[in-house]
Amino acid sequence: MEYLPVFKPGQAITLKASATITAGQIVVITGVGTVGPAGANAANWIGVASTDAAVNDNVAIYADGVQSVTTSGTVTAGDVVVCAAAGAVSTLAAVTTPTAADVTNTRGIVGVAISTATTGLKVRVKFDR
Repeated sequence: MEYLPVFKPGQAITLKASATITAGQIVVITGVGTVGPAGANAANWIGVASTDAAVNDNVAIYADGVQSVTTSGTVTAGDVVVCAAAGAVSTLAAVTTPTAADVTNTRGIVGVAISTATTGLKVRVKFDR
């Protein structure tokens, strides 16, 4: 008996867009075989879209490695980043008195920034998944 993976690490995963997607947006699973732009603190992100896609278009998703994604707010090299609105990333907020929401938000960690960028610009992120 043998086992072969559906996708190998480093290869793109092809899924169907459930909403309009812009190349470079972080995307989340929205249904069986479908993705859409991630929202703030999304824990179900899967990767970054390789191309623009309209609803029902196939879109290749890069799910690991170092990716270049749009920032929401300033992100500095070394920051841990999470999903932000519209498929962007932002710095994980510092916590002084942890709440249940703080714990939940850490589930949406995308990775660690290896460059620095301000709002709307691209930052390189080493994905954690």
